Amino acid sequence: MSMLQEFKEFAVKGNAMDLAVGVIIGGAFGKIVDSIVGDLIMPIVARLIGNLDFSSLFVVLGDNPGNLTALADLKKAGIPVFAYGSFLTIVVNFTILAFIIFMMVKQMNRLRKAPAPVEEAPPATPEDVLLLREIRDSLKK
Repeated sequence: MSMLQEFKEFAVKGNAMDLAVGVIIGGAFGKIVDSIVGDLIMPIVARLIGNLDFSSLFVVLGDNPGNLTALADLKKAGIPVFAYGSFLTIVVNFTILAFIIFMMVKQMNRLRKAPAPVEEAPPATPEDVLLLREIRDSLKK
């Protein structure tokens, strides 16, 4: 079997195509969630807390001889910083993404739910039981 034919079989298999589609949609979906968090949710949270810009929250861990105040300038100068604001943004991002995926999976499971099994009729009564009932009934008379 030639390598080209093997590659063709691999690429056309359902699992590989599903994975490719999932990765592409996941990447686009991640950008949407980043926008929701960065452009919609974080500004509201920052407004409620007091006009904070979460991406610029940090603690300088090293010497700052130039008295730099911007995170980008500190990183460029090689001064170690504890940038917890970026981490907070990513945690909020992840939480929202996980919740949206949970809701989508829940909805898909609800739509895929198998119909309730049809109840079967009770099995026919065996002939010997029927004969015993007849005998019982005739004795009662």
